[in-house]
Amino acid sequence: MTAEVLFPVISTDEPDAEGVVGTWFVNNGETVAAGQVIAEVQVDKISQDVEAPVAGVVHQAVAEGVGVRQGEPFARID
Repeated sequence: MTAEVLFPVISTDEPDAEGVVGTWFVNNGETVAAGQVIAEVQVDKISQDVEAPVAGVVHQAVAEGVGVRQGEPFARID
């Protein structure tokens, strides 16, 4: 089963605002457990951890420092 990892909506004032992937805590191709923190993302100087929605292998679609719109996928887990 494949699951998309969505960039969380952190800024409700601007729900379509762009944020960045600050830090990946897992490597591309690494196996993770459901609920494991896999990345830290940032919007307007607010940081938030992102957990794996399911267990599986992480495929990073966005590198650290790259912009992503809130609510959009930035990785997938197979």
